[in-house]
Amino acid sequence: MNKYKVIGMMSGTSLDGLDLAFCHFWKHKDRWEFEIKATKSISYTPEMQNELKDAIHLSAEKLLQLHNEYGSWLGARAKEFIAENNLETDFIASHGHTSHHRPELGLTFQLGSGQHLANASGHQVICDFRISDLALGGQGAPLVPIGDRLLFSAYDFCLNLGGISNISFESKGSRIAYDIGLANMILNHITRKIGLNYDENGTMAKSGNINPEMLKKLNDLNYYLLPHPKSIGYEWFLEEVVPIVEATKDSTENLLHTAVHHICEKIAQQVSLNSGKQAQKLFITGGGALNTFLIETLKQKLNKNIEVVVPEKKIIEFKEALVFAFMGVLRWEREINVLKTVTGAKRDSSSGVIFLPN
Repeated sequence: MNKYKVIGMMSGTSLDGLDLAFCHFWKHKDRWEFEIKATKSISYTPEMQNELKDAIHLSAEKLLQLHNEYGSWLGARAKEFIAENNLETDFIASHGHTSHHRPELGLTFQLGSGQHLANASGHQVICDFRISDLALGGQGAPLVPIGDRLLFSAYDFCLNLGGISNISFESKGSRIAYDIGLANMILNHITRKIGLNYDENGTMAKSGNINPEMLKKLNDLNYYLLPHPKSIGYEWFLEEVVPIVEATKDSTENLLHTAVHHICEKIAQQVSLNSGKQAQKLFITGGGALNTFLIETLKQKLNKNIEVVVPEKKIIEFKEALVFAFMGVLRWEREINVLKTVTGAKRDSSSGVIFLPN
């Protein structure tokens, strides 16, 4: 039995920090199995948070400089993680941090140079998982659905609540997935205005009330009318969402409360559109799954036949890092790891670039 030992690295749009997951993967009766053996989350300093957030405004020269520096930083963190846990590692699979995502222009960019990461860590690296799909006319996102299909098939819907909410499900033998819309990105934007990284358990949001005007403006955003496959990035958030939040003069509690209701309404709509009347399971991961008020609100808005499943904290927090480690394994095996039914590309692909340390 061939067992892969891989470190998955993920930095999401919510800018919480870097997630590392050391995972084992093996096949049992033609099905992939996994175990998460060690994990670590590294919070970004305020300076680094701002640097990554503002990367979208950098010149090409400065962006590439940051790309290389961040790649070396990722490699150093991976090397520390390996030493701390005495890990025997086959390779590292890194998503990087998305600074630019404009699929309508055929471009996406993830900070974190694979060569610099490989050199600093001393291990082989697989990264740049999105560019092959873009070259095939796809959105380059979402990518996690291959993991939903092959590792979490027991659930009818897989919902990730990171900076953005995205959903994945089977329909007529095809995997369908797309970005629904907002999640932690708007909530964290609101709390950072008062010096907090996030609203723990949604406590502040729960104490607020709906601002009807803000809710209507958010619900009326044109993105929600677009057919899938579709995806959004930080650019969309800056251009379409931030002006609505900034123009709303209300308390932090009310802004958060309104944003939670908007997030949950849009998720419930999409689940309802794609579910039948039989009992079905909705599996929720990502930082938003830890927001008690958000989960309570979502349950209220979902149809009664939908059972919400929130797994153990390790899966909630490290599922994306796990799946990127798995995508690295599939790339190593030259198996499909990006699905055309998800991204809209001309064909499925085995995506990812392999870098060897120098």
